[in-house]
Amino acid sequence: MPRSFILCADDLGLSPAVSAGIVEAAARGRISAASAMVNLPSWPAAARDWQASAPTARLGLHLNLTIGEPLSALHEITGQRTLPPLGFWLRNPIASEAFVAALEREIAAQLDAFVAFAGHAPAHIDGHQHVQVLPSVAKALTRVLQARGAGAALWLRDSSDTTRRILQRGGQTGKALAIKLLARGFGARLRRAGLASNHGFSGFSGFDPALPYGDAFAGYLKAPGPRHLVMCHPGYIDDELRARDRVTATRPQELAFLLSSAFEDLLGAHDARLAQDFGPR
Repeated sequence: MPRSFILCADDLGLSPAVSAGIVEAAARGRISAASAMVNLPSWPAAARDWQASAPTARLGLHLNLTIGEPLSALHEITGQRTLPPLGFWLRNPIASEAFVAALEREIAAQLDAFVAFAGHAPAHIDGHQHVQVLPSVAKALTRVLQARGAGAALWLRDSSDTTRRILQRGGQTGKALAIKLLARGFGARLRRAGLASNHGFSGFSGFDPALPYGDAFAGYLKAPGPRHLVMCHPGYIDDELRARDRVTATRPQELAFLLSSAFEDLLGAHDARLAQDFGPR
């Protein structure tokens, strides 16, 4: 049987150009999922364009706690009107109940903003810069989902993998192992909450435009997990992207590869195919 995996494009809504690239990849069947940043001004237009293209790819929430403005009174715990950098969340891994409650309100607001423009609940949830795996965020997220009666079809991204698979895969092992450390206990928390997740994760990049993305992607397909998930960051570049994110030049390179015959050839060589979901747990 061919090895199936979910290929998820992150950052829909980050900017109009990024969204255009992701929608194009979805419309051509080159990704199986995308994740939306719903607190940014580009989200409503991105949601309309996504719906107009009628892709088979599934759409989920890219929980964002580090770019733009919050959708709730999160400044009560961050002390600033805009979302803080990742370092703030790393310095607060185990937080007070008041801290977690404030996170719950922001997560709920982002879920509501997703539904308001997508017209349905998210098929999955992950996080910008992997914030969903941090203990305080994970605690708040699972509480919100349990309170809302999250269904079995919803899955959450576990950004970690086994050390053995990470080392077998090679490429950005330091980053993958660092995220594995941050995500310690995340999978167990999901299981206790009755929430589904992937088992196997790749797609870490150094975002170096001098390195061929096709070579990196071949590494992502090595040592796959039983419910394997690969993240990617395709898109075009505009001023809005440049103002918000350091990852620019590699996005059109990723998109060009995904739209090329080389991508199809690579999947064929690995006897791999894109899947819409992971199937039964």
